[in-house]
Amino acid sequence: MAFLSFTYGTNGIPVPEGKDYCINLIDKNLILDQITKAKALNPDVICVFMHWGEEYKLQPNNNQKELADFLFENGVDIVLGSHPHVLESMEKRTVTLKDGTKKDGFLIYSLGNFVSGQVIEDTKNSIILQLQITKHSDGKITIDSYNYVPIYMFDKGEGQTKRYKVLDINKTIASYDNGNAVVSENVYNKLVSTKAKFDKVLAGK
Repeated sequence: MAFLSFTYGTNGIPVPEGKDYCINLIDKNLILDQITKAKALNPDVICVFMHWGEEYKLQPNNNQKELADFLFENGVDIVLGSHPHVLESMEKRTVTLKDGTKKDGFLIYSLGNFVSGQVIEDTKNSIILQLQITKHSDGKITIDSYNYVPIYMFDKGEGQTKRYKVLDINKTIASYDNGNAVVSENVYNKLVSTKAKFDKVLAGK
């Protein structure tokens, strides 16, 4: 698997003069060059991490969508996004390359935060993404399925030891329902409402 990464910027931190190699800013010519170099190594899968989008927005913007299409059309198999700090939609798609051949592609515009102390709405919600990828005897690669574990960044409060804990939402809800209240009723209710929101957001609704 080949892994590439690109970012919209550096949060205002200037790139040192003459040291552009320090970071891959989003530039289509650079992206094409990097994809070409990756292809030369004959990987089974090319995965690109994109630092893009608008903070705290639950839906991708047009720039993200256009760049995603560009990546797939030029041979990328998987696109994993970050920067918005919240979850955005994901999809498996059939990609038609310039030579007319078709292949599987997978995209999630933003995975959200994993471990974070942010308090803005939806910044505590994330997923552990699961992809099943198969290399067949003829060399063809398929993305057979995708799933996720919904997680929540639980904050015990200022001054608490081990203040932050990543909760598996499904397991925590099931434990509470079975009489083992590992979280308070308020947190339980928050997890239930958060879980209900996941499918809607990830489907782009």
